[in-house]
Amino acid sequence: MKPHAVFISFPAQGHVSPMIKLAKLLHYRGFHITFVNTEFNHQRLINSRGPDSLKGLPDFRFETIPDGLPVPADLNATQDVPSLFHSIRNSMQLPFLNLIKKLNNNNNSSSSKSNTSSSSSNDNIPPVTCIVSDGVISFPLKVGKELGIPVVLFWTASACGLMGYLSFPQLIQRGLVPLKDESYLTSGYLDANIDWIPGMKDIRFRDLPSFVRTMDQSDIMFDFFVGELAGIKEATALILNTFDTLEKDVLDGLISDQLSLPPLYAVGPVHQLLHHNDQIIAETLKNNPVLKTTMMSIGGSLWKEETECLKWLDLKEPNSVVYVNFGSVTVMTTQQLIEFAWGLANSKHNFLWVVRADIVKGDTATLPMEFVEETKDRGLLASWCPQEDVLKHPSIGGFLTHSGWNSTLESIVGGVPVICWPFFAEQQTNCRYSCVHWGIGMEIDNNVKRDEVEKLVRELIKGEKGKKMKIKAVEWKKKAEDAISPGGSSFINLDKIVNELLLIKSHKQGPV
Repeated sequence: MKPHAVFISFPAQGHVSPMIKLAKLLHYRGFHITFVNTEFNHQRLINSRGPDSLKGLPDFRFETIPDGLPVPADLNATQDVPSLFHSIRNSMQLPFLNLIKKLNNNNNSSSSKSNTSSSSSNDNIPPVTCIVSDGVISFPLKVGKELGIPVVLFWTASACGLMGYLSFPQLIQRGLVPLKDESYLTSGYLDANIDWIPGMKDIRFRDLPSFVRTMDQSDIMFDFFVGELAGIKEATALILNTFDTLEKDVLDGLISDQLSLPPLYAVGPVHQLLHHNDQIIAETLKNNPVLKTTMMSIGGSLWKEETECLKWLDLKEPNSVVYVNFGSVTVMTTQQLIEFAWGLANSKHNFLWVVRADIVKGDTATLPMEFVEETKDRGLLASWCPQEDVLKHPSIGGFLTHSGWNSTLESIVGGVPVICWPFFAEQQTNCRYSCVHWGIGMEIDNNVKRDEVEKLVRELIKGEKGKKMKIKAVEWKKKAEDAISPGGSSFINLDKIVNELLLIKSHKQGPV
């Protein structure tokens, strides 16, 4: 019987995508995979990738559990994050527990309310040997403990972000959180240096995950991470989507005796590691086109990707286009949207801009007709796009980003320098590292103005600092490539985690 890994992700785009990539890597190494989505995201994946995209294979299946939230009016919009935090705490543990029991009882009867993706009710599903859980949710650890199944955590964000979240209890003990009142947000308090976090240097209070800027310690956006990460030490292992040379100091801090974390494996950039495996698998499966097509169709984009933008990029000069994408969760005001628009227009450079319909909070994103007319020959607007391919395209000269971790890693793999406009969570931390530690970025003020956008875009594409950032980005690209190549740190670490999970296979499971 194959080892059977059940994957469960935090139900948001930035988490689902790397989780599916890691699941495919383990599947390529011989694991039976069950990937668990919420019912809402399962339908979004079908909407974006087609009705056959989640049919899967006999040994790569999809299941669903409810998220406990009412169905939103917009079926293609990102769900409200605080509401998700509450539902994860209160509504998802029992359905997940029942799903694992069902899998272990090999009960795929048609009366089941769970959406099985691929096979008939007579399939011989191997017993669950491990759970691979998103590192930001703790209920799978509780389920694993109850059923005697080891749980491995996959932290999909940066190591520096994880270290920031792990500092939350200390921030409380030191009296730094909660803030006394709102004046602390403007008085210079945020610029105070934090010099006691293991492995983190040149970090200010403002560079920590944004949820520390609270006046209420019980606020769900802060308290969620304190509570969910409290049980991290109970995991069998901890996988991170980063690579050793990129975050060496922080990784050293995470494995220090101060934190007593489980064995840690940096296997990133996962998307590039998978790309290498995809090439190998494609060659292996060339005589099995159905299997090859099925595996290649399995992906994690919750939005339908507009691939036409790649043809548009083909027509542009090398390093001449600014790619603009603020991710799946970022929202802004109409005025901020307009400031970005005219800053891009006034820079006179080519741009590809992803504008989600829900990017303006409480309203539909609408750009001035004058802007659209003025930039029609050098600008392209899209609702979503295949970002990994875009950032590897030779015409891309820079990336205006929210500094989400997937976007940061994809820009490094593409050798693309960045302008950072972090929105929330550990994006502030990623921004600081991009600008100060890795030398590939410049930060734009949260109160965005078109003049600053114009100035930074011009510097990014043609300026001396932009050229230096490009050189550093290409250097990091080479280091990322080294990490995932045979003999590289991430390549070796993936082997190690596979071997550890295979050893789990013989562990005695508890009652189910």
